Amino acid sequence: MYPDLDFERIKLPDDASGRHLGLFEGDVLVSVISLFRRGDALQFRKFATLQPYQGKGYGSRLLAHVLEEAQTGGVRRVWCNARRNASGFYARFGFRETAETFFKDGYEFVVMERLLEQ
Repeated sequence: MYPDLDFERIKLPDDASGRHLGLFEGDVLVSVISLFRRGDALQFRKFATLQPYQGKGYGSRLLAHVLEEAQTGGVRRVWCNARRNASGFYARFGFRETAETFFKDGYEFVVMERLLEQ
């Protein structure tokens, strides 16, 4: 996600309270996502795929799995802080941009959400 940053710099204070999933190709961890549930809302963060594996469907498979679990687990809203240049990827999964945007570490982000029917 931030390949030039030290591992300690990408940790967040509430990482221990999250659920962290990974997708492997053989022995290689190629895609990761961190999930944080609060009530009936699920935020995902730190969603990344190793560069040589990008564009091969790994991230799509991981996000589809998260959405399936959310649907069956009573989640009503799934959301993320998406890099603006990745918003098209999330739109393919039914996510919509909100009016919330911000800049961090030189990137523009937009809050995107998908409301799930129960």
